Amino acid sequence: MAKKVGVSEATVSRVLNGKPGVSDATRAAVLTALDVLGYERPTQLRGERARLVGLVLPELGNPIFPALAEVIGGALAQQGFTPVLCTRTAGGLSEADYVEMLIDQQVSGVVFAGGHYMEADAPHEHYYRLLELGLPVVLVNAACDDLEFPRVATDDVVAVEQAFGHLTSLGHERIGLLLGPEDHVPSRRKLAAFTEAAARVGLDIPPKAVEHALFALEGGQSATARLIANGITGIICASDPLALGAIRAVRRAGLSVPEDVSVVGFDDSAFINCTHPPLTTVRQPIEAMGRAAVTLLVNQIERGTVHAEELLYEPELVVRGSTAPARAQVNASI
Repeated sequence: MAKKVGVSEATVSRVLNGKPGVSDATRAAVLTALDVLGYERPTQLRGERARLVGLVLPELGNPIFPALAEVIGGALAQQGFTPVLCTRTAGGLSEADYVEMLIDQQVSGVVFAGGHYMEADAPHEHYYRLLELGLPVVLVNAACDDLEFPRVATDDVVAVEQAFGHLTSLGHERIGLLLGPEDHVPSRRKLAAFTEAAARVGLDIPPKAVEHALFALEGGQSATARLIANGITGIICASDPLALGAIRAVRRAGLSVPEDVSVVGFDDSAFINCTHPPLTTVRQPIEAMGRAAVTLLVNQIERGTVHAEELLYEPELVVRGSTAPARAQVNASI
């Protein structure tokens, strides 16, 4: 282990035995190496928190989460912390299981992205446990109101306004909304913003213009088939994978994007501009949000500063090839 940290065995011995003559940085490096390599700390050192930070993600299939992990992990490393990546898998460890493991590892804090805190009907007991322990925590994107952690989020209201305004400027009047599950807090925010945006311009929302689905390509495809059957010509999606499913559904119906149906995604995930057609989407400011999440966490760890507030970051509409004027407008101009 001494070789791993780049110090002498004598230095490691002094740290393990709690002896003086070792800098704080070296002591922290040795203790972190103990945790990373799976060694158990000596009893007298177990109360000294490691410089490990849990990064809990729901999946890695959606490119937005690896992008977040890269930003947050890099920012943590710059602050002298080692990220511990925890990803939920089907039939694997739950988010609550990971929380217990992280607590056992005496992590300095936890950053959650896309977790159960975004689902009103999901179990939240493990979050209350973190609150009781006073462990520094930051949540990325909207959470249920009773979970009083600092959080950073993309402004869902602005995101929907940008997408809705873009479609109406193209002459679309039958606009639909494709969201995540009904208890998903960001989806609820998007739905409220969608209703307000339509009312503001005096546009009636068509019957059955709002669909809920699992955040996956297959969910987007199934829900979009119903939207198309109801005459929707412009679809605002709550994620890029949902939008890709929507494009597939349009094609399976014998129609084309954007000539018959325009599709707007949300995230601006990696490689999304390489699809056919390239996807018009609302870009989340991942770099700014990830770095802000780390700053909020480090402030808690080093200064005990805790403000259970939400920092909202403005997204950016990126117009590409999946949106075009509504067909009626095209015909009128010929």
